[in-house]
Amino acid sequence: MSALFLVMTEASAGITPGTHDLLDPPEDAAQIVSLFDRPAERWLAGHRGIDFASEVGAEIFAPDDGTITYAAPVAGRGVVVIQHPSGLVTSLEPVTATVTRGDHVGRGEVVGVLEEDHWHCADPCLHWGVRFEGEYVNPLDVLAGFGPVRLLPVF
Repeated sequence: MSALFLVMTEASAGITPGTHDLLDPPEDAAQIVSLFDRPAERWLAGHRGIDFASEVGAEIFAPDDGTITYAAPVAGRGVVVIQHPSGLVTSLEPVTATVTRGDHVGRGEVVGVLEEDHWHCADPCLHWGVRFEGEYVNPLDVLAGFGPVRLLPVF
């Protein structure tokens, strides 16, 4: 059984006070199967996160220290939401939670296992959403090694 880790590290990524490293499992990189697609307006359809290939029953870990603000089904699929001290709010789905609202979790602590769910991806995947100051942001912008592009002057 594989595990999917989203691990925060200390550093600045521009839009948030933290950046993130991704490991799945430590000896293998996670495969991104669907990218972020910001809708033109908040109420329009879009894809407010990224999806990682995984397998049903894979353990899902807290990306960083935080407090569980939600751990229950939404529209028939499990969702775990973590408020991090950095101001980021991460959501993970479809996940059968092993934590409850109000729990404090540490980086790398198991928060649940991936559920079987065919609503989103053809094959099992973990959907990871990231919000900052109430707005969904592209999770790749807060992953170490990705981040926002910054043009530097040529000398």
